[in-house]
Amino acid sequence: MNPAQIDAYLLRLGAVRPRRPTGEALRELHLRHLRTVPFENLSIHLGEEIVLTRERLLDKVAGSGRGGFCYELNGAFAALLGALGYEVTMLAGRVYDDEGRPGIPYDHMALRARTADGDTWLADVGFGAHSLYPLDFAERGEQDDPGGRFRLVEAGPDAAGGGAAAGGDLDVLRDGKPQYRLETRPRVLGDFAVGAWWHSTSPLSNFTRSLVCSRVTEDGGRITLSGRTLTTTTADGDRGKRELETDEEVLTVYRDGFGIELDHVPTVRGGSRNALREPAGR
Repeated sequence: MNPAQIDAYLLRLGAVRPRRPTGEALRELHLRHLRTVPFENLSIHLGEEIVLTRERLLDKVAGSGRGGFCYELNGAFAALLGALGYEVTMLAGRVYDDEGRPGIPYDHMALRARTADGDTWLADVGFGAHSLYPLDFAERGEQDDPGGRFRLVEAGPDAAGGGAAAGGDLDVLRDGKPQYRLETRPRVLGDFAVGAWWHSTSPLSNFTRSLVCSRVTEDGGRITLSGRTLTTTTADGDRGKRELETDEEVLTVYRDGFGIELDHVPTVRGGSRNALREPAGR
């Protein structure tokens, strides 16, 4: 990243450049990212190509004021953290469905970030409802976070024979429920192209069947627009929903609620129009 890109990204987050790449600075950047850069899949339904290169991701997030799904959000965040002096490794994950089945290979991207003090953190700004702060990568006990109670546990063998014996995979649990299985071997951005292609084209993908735009609010709650359904959730879990009747209302929420300027309302390009859960991971 060049200095102008770093400045633009930090300006988007409302953050100042940290003096050192510390765990405390990472916590602040992580939270600010979740509050300002939405988890969204609008590109799929606006006919925009999703390209996993650092320049394209930085242009989308830091230049165009947009969000994205996991590969885009964590891919861009990795570039920023690296430019700020963190040692960043991209990791591949497989997201568990409601029946406990893991998804496709390269289903999800998360980050392992090492600070100047030598501690390591699991950073993930691209999984929808998840931890607000990075998780201690070396800790195997419970970790309390405003987003829930998390644990990173050694994974047992899966149906294909993978797991701890096949490379030290970890299961990331939230409130006792597995969220995704995380590989610990390093990956590069291009490795995730097949996952991004599948999620943006397959009729089996939630992202091709629904629209979602979601971010954490300043009070620790969440605002989510799924199609025309606006859902607001407080930090205490109280939820309110309403249907937006006009295109003007929808465009206003995108602009005022997420900072996204659109000239027309995106619509699902094909398949079911059922809304995603609030929000679905990845």
